[in-house]
Amino acid sequence: MTKKELVLKALNNEEVERIPVGFWFHFLPEDDLYKGLADPQIADRNVAGHKRFIDQFHPDFVKVMSDGFFGYPTSGGESTQNIADLGQLQPIDPSHRWIQQQVDLVKKVTALQADTFYIYNIFSPFTTLKSLLGVEKLVKTLKTEPQLVGDTLIRVARGLAALSERVIKEAKADGIYLSVQNPDIAQISDDEYRRYVTPSDKIVLDAANKAGGNNVLHICGFKGVKNHLNAWKDYKAAAYNWAVNEDGISLSEGKKLFGGSAVIGGFANSPGSLIEVGTKSEIEDFTEKLIKASGKKGIIIGADCTIPQGIPFDRLEWVRQKAEQVSR
Repeated sequence: MTKKELVLKALNNEEVERIPVGFWFHFLPEDDLYKGLADPQIADRNVAGHKRFIDQFHPDFVKVMSDGFFGYPTSGGESTQNIADLGQLQPIDPSHRWIQQQVDLVKKVTALQADTFYIYNIFSPFTTLKSLLGVEKLVKTLKTEPQLVGDTLIRVARGLAALSERVIKEAKADGIYLSVQNPDIAQISDDEYRRYVTPSDKIVLDAANKAGGNNVLHICGFKGVKNHLNAWKDYKAAAYNWAVNEDGISLSEGKKLFGGSAVIGGFANSPGSLIEVGTKSEIEDFTEKLIKASGKKGIIIGADCTIPQGIPFDRLEWVRQKAEQVSR
């Protein structure tokens, strides 16, 4: 059985010969995450990072990182921090080089290891707008001019939908990994999120679904940022990944919440957490307990989110070997 077949069986809640394992991390320093358009070598370094990871770890699935392309360009190619410009922010054309360069990036990565499941990281329209305005401005504007934000998100979503379609149809990604988040549930109610943000999320996810993707919904929580998972329970995805250790919702509980669909995660991803500093026996024990508590169908072992760079691949292999042992 190929790695791709293994992952697809897990996504379909079928019996697997072993439980798949997948972790992901950034391949570039933070300063380069937004500079892919300006410096083509950044994309090359991103591909090289994926190649090292794949050659040394041979992962069960690969979350292709969008390092270098975090920033969403305006029609003029520059980012904005001016709230007054939101009304002028238009969808990116499907042929825009910001999209084309990402399609090229994904093509190169998906060619690295055959018969592997690949998903491409795409930030939700709301997260994308947060990177343009900053979280404080975005939250404030949503409270004072919600329709302006909602309309802008729809236009951003159309560009991200085009990106999603192209990486699946042209670059041979098996789906996207759509990262959503309510950055401040103390101020943005679930009702406001559903009214003004959800429509744009679903434009992107629906486009990826229609393109034939087996897509993963990532509900991003970290460093005390929590989410109300109920806000996303009607989003249609092949699997769901959230911050188990931040939100306090176990894999088995989340699986029920999301209608029995496949789930990904289990390990904390913060610096100094078990996957980074635990002993082999501690990591193996946690893996076994995680599987016994979650079951063996529709489960992929991973982390809440991106793990720290520099973690030795041996640590990830301990998880995979123990998962295989427990799966028998």
